[in-house]
Amino acid sequence: MHMTPFLKSLAAAGLMLGAFNVQAESRFYDPANSASPTGKTVGYELYRTIGCPGRELLATPCKPTDSDGDGVYDDRDKCPGTPAGRKVNADGCEIDSDGDGIVDGADACPDVPAKTANGCPAPAPAPVVMPAPAPAPVAAPSAFVPPPLVLGGVTFDNDQATLRPGATVVLDQAVAVLQQWGNVKVEVAGHTDSLSDEAHNMKLSQRRAETVRDYLVSRGIAADRLTAQGYGESRPVADNATEAGRAQNRRVELVPQR
Repeated sequence: MHMTPFLKSLAAAGLMLGAFNVQAESRFYDPANSASPTGKTVGYELYRTIGCPGRELLATPCKPTDSDGDGVYDDRDKCPGTPAGRKVNADGCEIDSDGDGIVDGADACPDVPAKTANGCPAPAPAPVVMPAPAPAPVAAPSAFVPPPLVLGGVTFDNDQATLRPGATVVLDQAVAVLQQWGNVKVEVAGHTDSLSDEAHNMKLSQRRAETVRDYLVSRGIAADRLTAQGYGESRPVADNATEAGRAQNRRVELVPQR
């Protein structure tokens, strides 16, 4: 059959389109271009809306893919491979709410900045039991009597006689000290600040002293060695007008008896 030049050109175009279709499912070029404002080759954004790399322009448009399922399409995802279920920003990267360098998905304390392995602040060190200052020299007693021991770090819930977490660490250290003292009898003395009325504070300090005594007995200290006595606000060691002073006045002491 004789073909006009126009028909010949159409046939050639058909062959080219057929060859182009063969490559439709393969990526035949890389659209990346770091010098472009979009990071892609010129016209890439327009091209991908009407076709796909390797497909003719009139084919069915490509369906955007989101390989890691984070809601950000692959062509805009700067952090591909995000673990499932993690919160991400508009760039597809995990969120770090507290800015501590640990993404929320791996941060056990996502609202508290902390440069630790799990993103939580390191626990405060256990308070050290410090002995009270030695009394002024007196005539040598017939038997050794150690100085009073202030149980720094033994605290209670507000207006209660319930030990707070961490207090037992200090009390266990006190048990070791009492064992070193031998059979010396000891008064467990409770003290408060002056915020409530005197009668209330006296009862509260007595209950707190008894709580400490009961704990020491439960750890093996003989019950007949220990007595509990509350002094309320009557023996302050600091100014009750300041919070720091009141904190010092709320204390428990182990006072050896002669």
